[in-house]
Amino acid sequence: MDIRTPLYDWHAAHGGKLVSFAGYSLPVQYATGVIAEHEAVRSRAGLFDVSHMGEIEISGSMALAAVNRLVSADCTDMPIGKVRYALLCDESGGIVDDLVVCKMEETRYFLVVNAANRHKDFAWILDHLAAGAVARDLSDEYAQIALQGPLAPAIMSRLATAESIPARYYTLIERGVVADIPCIVSRTGYTGEVGFELYCAPSDAVTLWERLLAAGSSEGAIPCGLGCRDTLRLEAAMPLYGHEMSDSITPFEARLGGSVKMEKADFVGKAALAGKTQPTRVRVGLRMTGHGIARGGERVFAGSNEVGFVTSGSWLPTLKGAFAMALVATSVSAVGTAVDVVIRDKRVAAEVVALPFYSRQR
Repeated sequence: MDIRTPLYDWHAAHGGKLVSFAGYSLPVQYATGVIAEHEAVRSRAGLFDVSHMGEIEISGSMALAAVNRLVSADCTDMPIGKVRYALLCDESGGIVDDLVVCKMEETRYFLVVNAANRHKDFAWILDHLAAGAVARDLSDEYAQIALQGPLAPAIMSRLATAESIPARYYTLIERGVVADIPCIVSRTGYTGEVGFELYCAPSDAVTLWERLLAAGSSEGAIPCGLGCRDTLRLEAAMPLYGHEMSDSITPFEARLGGSVKMEKADFVGKAALAGKTQPTRVRVGLRMTGHGIARGGERVFAGSNEVGFVTSGSWLPTLKGAFAMALVATSVSAVGTAVDVVIRDKRVAAEVVALPFYSRQR
């Protein structure tokens, strides 16, 4: 049976269409629909229940050394309150998961991992944890709510003082107070927009959710589901585990090499990755020029040669067109290259385009 988040009853009572996702029951959309929710986040603000995400604490006198051994990024220079994107890699260089590392204290780090991988990641961490550090799975101690969109800072300012609102992207305040509720406030997100992710006690989740919605109602903030979360992250070319990443895909193939610091003394997977920095296949963006929407797993051809496969694809509301990400041979990865995607046994024309498909700056 799927796990219910602390907001399950609220979703059910307010028209959320609940589906099974990563072992949890979560709303895929509300009556407003995916496109309206997507547009709300791009132009105003949207609220997401992301309580299914996992939280793992690593602490102890050797916490930094343990974290640096576990993840691909270098956490040595992180100040307290900094958040850093990183990868867990296996001994062969494949991706175990992607995550964010948050530095809470000099000897305490907070890792946020994907819901479907929570138990796998924790077991992997325990298997690779260095002496002098302790790992704890804190996932059941937190509900997580994401407020995303260009008006998110204005909404937050109505509920919290400046001391509880991180000023810079990828920073957090551990002991924040929002709407009189204690919570971790992180300036992060998975939509390509400015936003915040708030971690609170499960018993406070409904109150915090309702107060955020009330504070944003005049700005047009609405609750949003998994459907638009996926189209938003796809527009921003944010990878999703099990699609753009897996244990059979290396960070360099996924074009996540910026989060792999090969100059570090060591981390799990480094030796294997040393010979894979110039991959023969890479993640690219595709714009469908023919009629059709590419979906994950569909084959990509260049002429008569099969050159890769689609990892994620959809019609994208902001761009008013069908786009996809794909893993293809490096030889056909240049922007402007013409390829075909096989959709329902028919080859449909596409071209390689730059990533991300959307950014507010562009």
